[in-house]
Amino acid sequence: MKGSCFNKRTATSIVFLCLSLFVGSAKESVAQTGALPAFNVDMAQTSVSGLSSGGYMAVQFNVAFSSLLKGAGIIAGGPYYCAKGNSTTATSTCSCTSFFCSFLPGSVDVAELIRITDQNARQGRIDPTSNLGRQRFWLFSGRADSIVPQRIMDTLLSYYLNYVDRSAIVYKNDIDAEHAMPTDSFGNSCDDLGDPYINNCAYDAAGDLLGAIYGRLDARNNGPLGGEFIQFDQTQFLTDPTSHGLDGTGWVYVPDACRRMEPCRLHIAFHGCKQYQSYSYFQFGSGQVSFGTTFVRNTGYNKWADSNRIIVLYPQATATPLQGNPEGCWDWWGYDDQNYATKNGRQISAVYAMIQRIASGKASTGP
Repeated sequence: MKGSCFNKRTATSIVFLCLSLFVGSAKESVAQTGALPAFNVDMAQTSVSGLSSGGYMAVQFNVAFSSLLKGAGIIAGGPYYCAKGNSTTATSTCSCTSFFCSFLPGSVDVAELIRITDQNARQGRIDPTSNLGRQRFWLFSGRADSIVPQRIMDTLLSYYLNYVDRSAIVYKNDIDAEHAMPTDSFGNSCDDLGDPYINNCAYDAAGDLLGAIYGRLDARNNGPLGGEFIQFDQTQFLTDPTSHGLDGTGWVYVPDACRRMEPCRLHIAFHGCKQYQSYSYFQFGSGQVSFGTTFVRNTGYNKWADSNRIIVLYPQATATPLQGNPEGCWDWWGYDDQNYATKNGRQISAVYAMIQRIASGKASTGP
């Protein structure tokens, strides 16, 4: 296998689900980091997406707060509660990042995950699953993905089909792409595995997923972006966040129309492991490269957001090595919180609070 940020170790190793997405340009807020601003957002037009660990986080958020969302886009992820709170299951069954996965890949028990989902819903730990039936979904799995192989993404499709009509799901699985965010203009070769885990596959994944969720969109802005990147304080949403895998600051892209308080939609994009702001990696010809806002700027969302009045929230995770999360992954296997996959989970409830803040600028429509 080509050079990877995923360290293959024994099944008792730390989960290293590394996902990397890079970031493109527009004018960046130069103001000092402050409170997350509020805008005129229609809550019924809220959606979510993510890559790999961010994909798993997007599924968790989608299921836990299904009453809030219009739809979800998942890239190289898997079904809700796949890891079941176990790092070995996460690396050998729900991804292929452990030593044993190459020889004895585990099998995802979709029926059991559905049973757990339904039980959580009955107990009020997640929203009623009936909400999923009105949503739209976009799934992407590269045929060359060696980290979250298509067999795992196939189980996500099976999981959703228990709650959603097949006509509401787009499953893109016919591109020879490795484990990365596909774009049509930025990143490594499509079959490359390595930093920044954004690959130029001549395919605009961000545009397709937003279109699948929202329907027909206006053409993307291929020129200079007219909106603003704002870095905001995440400590307002979780006490001592860096002890729980959440960075001290996050990012939001706000199109100019949304800054003028025109009615807008909201999309939440979850980065993956090794995409947190202070992460750095070695790049030939450049030396040590700081990841910074790479995910925020180069994954393709902002071009579509700019011309379609979509605010894009980029919450930021961070590394917590003492908790078994040295690579800044989102908590999708329970490294910080046994309630990680429910509405009471620390990270997931913090993101929910961010959404509430963003949508509080003017009276917004309920789901």
